[in-house]
Amino acid sequence: MGKHAIHGALGVAGLFGLILLWWLGVHLFGEADGLSARFSPQATLGSLIELLGQAEVYEHIWVSLKRILIGLVLALLIGVPLGLLVGSYRHLEAATTPAFQFLRMISPLSWMPVVVMLMGVGDQPIYFLLAFAALWPILLNTAAGVRQLDPRWLQLSRSLSATRWETLCKVIIPGVLGHVLTGVRLAIGILWIVLVPCEMLGVSAGLGYFILDTRDRLAYSELMAMVLLIGVLGFMLDAMARGLHRRWVHA
Repeated sequence: MGKHAIHGALGVAGLFGLILLWWLGVHLFGEADGLSARFSPQATLGSLIELLGQAEVYEHIWVSLKRILIGLVLALLIGVPLGLLVGSYRHLEAATTPAFQFLRMISPLSWMPVVVMLMGVGDQPIYFLLAFAALWPILLNTAAGVRQLDPRWLQLSRSLSATRWETLCKVIIPGVLGHVLTGVRLAIGILWIVLVPCEMLGVSAGLGYFILDTRDRLAYSELMAMVLLIGVLGFMLDAMARGLHRRWVHA
């Protein structure tokens, strides 16, 4: 058995161990016929199968994924150019690093009341909060990539009389793309965590909204099914980001 097969088997065993702990927790700390039974793996799996047979849940998934994509694109449009500038100019880096580190340490969710007052409810505040959350890993990783470029590449570019635009497109951007993809992977993890509470800002669709809806309907097994579905979707997004990064690194 190869190394990858062993790692895969261990990963599956770990997931089964997690499900076993879930089952034990429900049965040890709850009553068999009480409220806790609705949170059991059996009830959750049954509700998940029912939900996956309904078109409504796919609409909520699509809305959430669309918000993730828009927030990520906005963060890339802002973070990559800023990262290129900060990484290229030491004085600019010195002037902006304290401010960026200060803003980075403020939880995006703490801006929710302010953003709602300024933008109202709907998609706009969600896009802002998601873009704000994803900006910092992309910006900082891009800047780190610029600083780690081999100076000989830039020297060769200058010796060939390349313009700044040619140097940017042919040397700098390909050289930092691996760092940008690392920032994207980190950003996706942050976005997926921030998304659900953001979707509780008075919107009428999305995974966060659907969780509130199941709570209000007292459909607790459906609520747990949505929590499980959010975990699966987040795992798949992270796997896609890891695969993209690995493909670029080994290209």
